[in-house]
Amino acid sequence: MGKKRVIEETGDQALKASSALHDKIKDSAGKSSSKLLERGKAYINATYNNTVIAITDMQGNVIAWNSAGALGFKGPKKATPFAAAKVVESVSEKIAKTGPTKIDVIVKGVGGGRDSAIRAFAGRGFEIDSIVDMTPIPHNGPRPPKVRRV
Repeated sequence: MGKKRVIEETGDQALKASSALHDKIKDSAGKSSSKLLERGKAYINATYNNTVIAITDMQGNVIAWNSAGALGFKGPKKATPFAAAKVVESVSEKIAKTGPTKIDVIVKGVGGGRDSAIRAFAGRGFEIDSIVDMTPIPHNGPRPPKVRRV
């Protein structure tokens, strides 16, 4: 095992290292918050039970998100077009200062908030470049049940 050597830092070296680390953290935090985005993607997940909307930059890093359940809608009211419009309103308030203003909309699911969310984005002043439907479709479906014998 052997002896372990303890290296002692002087006060000046420790102070320089901590200030350098503090500056690095401050620079990285300042960059993400002050960055203005022009383009982004809006993911709308509209199911029968809820509507979830996430705004990302072009690389896929989430800037802001919200859902109807997080806004206080309960039960079947979460999947309504009104709830989807309210979710778009709250998400657009979150990203009002940083952007993006031009968005590509990716819709997933068959819930009632699909169209209303897209209309709400257009109504809030977003420039919609494209709308893509990414709803999963089963190729062959589940295995059918066994034949009934009476």
